[in-house]
Amino acid sequence: MNRRSVSVVALSFVMLFAPRLISAQTKLSAKWEELTAGDFVKGIQQSKGVCLLPIGIVEKHGPHLPLGTDLLNVRYATEHATDQEYAVIFPSYYFGQIFEAKHEPGTVAYSLGVQFKLLQETTDEMGRNGCKKIIIVNGHGGNNSLLPFFAQSQLESPRDYVVYVQSIARSAPGEPVHKSDRSTDMHAGESETSVSMIARPDLVHLDRARQESGADQGRLKGMPDGLYTGIWWYARFPNHYAGEGAVASRELGEFEARTWINSIVAAIKAVKADSESLRLQNEFFERSKQPLQTR
Repeated sequence: MNRRSVSVVALSFVMLFAPRLISAQTKLSAKWEELTAGDFVKGIQQSKGVCLLPIGIVEKHGPHLPLGTDLLNVRYATEHATDQEYAVIFPSYYFGQIFEAKHEPGTVAYSLGVQFKLLQETTDEMGRNGCKKIIIVNGHGGNNSLLPFFAQSQLESPRDYVVYVQSIARSAPGEPVHKSDRSTDMHAGESETSVSMIARPDLVHLDRARQESGADQGRLKGMPDGLYTGIWWYARFPNHYAGEGAVASRELGEFEARTWINSIVAAIKAVKADSESLRLQNEFFERSKQPLQTR
């Protein structure tokens, strides 16, 4: 091959692959920890100040799923959502409420004070860094009471950012038929195991799913509706396993993962367009200084 031929081949290579290389280099990562300081500024600008805080937990998930299932699944959904609608994602966060699993090996249960203080300082730091609209994306059922309360507590004192809470949303019309009882499919069962088969199939041990029972033990019968006690979960599911993980399928997992991703995308778009929450929050703080002058 002569020099001219080599030059033509080299030029063709550059023309073919250079745009892809440049695109790969210029595309901003959505992950906070992967951005340089300069790119972080660009990320905040591109996201219009919208940042995501996906929250998981470290707890037992039956005999067949990893301890970090909630964290792994919520980050999978969040990261895929930002492929469609850009936002900056805070690093892995698993400091939530999980007292009900303290009897199981591997569970990490921080004290309530630490949970709340760390979450507040985390959102404060996010706000200081330009995240004026923070969406907490919940990936753990044990946070269903904690996170709305945390969002409500933001009205305690003035802040220049708004906290939103996005709940777990995996079910939708058209969902594949479940093979197990949906009323007890709550933890490491068919639904969650199916999503894990999509998010981290390498960590799913489906052959172990029947080693323990995920059946409802019903040890607090006779309690009327509206009466609550914190021991309810342990009374019903002492193995910290609720459902039948063995019947999980990739078909169900793909549907539920896609539904969850779409719900996060919709939340990001809505929050980017929201100009009222912060305005009303500021109005509220201003009026709360002199309540007797409120009309």
